[in-house]
Amino acid sequence: MASANTPRYTVPGISIEDAGTVIALLQQRLHALNDLHLTLKHVHWNVVGPHFIAVHEMLDPQVEQVRAMADDAAERIAALGGTAQGTPGILVKERGWEDYSVGRADAIAHLGALDLVYTGVVTSLRQAIKTVGEIDPATEDLLIGQLRDLEKFQWFIRAHLETAGGDLTTADATTEEDAAGQVTRR
Repeated sequence: MASANTPRYTVPGISIEDAGTVIALLQQRLHALNDLHLTLKHVHWNVVGPHFIAVHEMLDPQVEQVRAMADDAAERIAALGGTAQGTPGILVKERGWEDYSVGRADAIAHLGALDLVYTGVVTSLRQAIKTVGEIDPATEDLLIGQLRDLEKFQWFIRAHLETAGGDLTTADATTEEDAAGQVTRR
């Protein structure tokens, strides 16, 4: 029996081995997108302060698009002959990052933390694009489109964090809590 990452068949022109590599990579993308979707909803529900409504309403379209990205990744896994693993337990078991660490907080604090979240998602996505680009142009195209949208979402967030002089207030942050603290101290 084939594992979730080793299909019995795949799309024409891709070997079973290469399909397994792409499926494993897409599974990590699916985990990242499912986690990002839930994190964005968490922020949406727990944002407070004078910028509440702007951030609350800015996040809804991001949530919807990230959910659609997850669906696209899962469907590509299936098209390649794999099994998309989308349960919370497998996400937590297989992810390589910690859970979002900011609870109820000021809108700008959440945006500072989200900037780091997006940096992690975008950085790992860029690496995935490099890997898959040598194997499967259809998956590469899917991921490039997602990258474009995720970078746009990060730009929306960073617009709230940038100083008039062009400095990013989260530039030195290494943790979400650190980023949240840096932006609230400016």
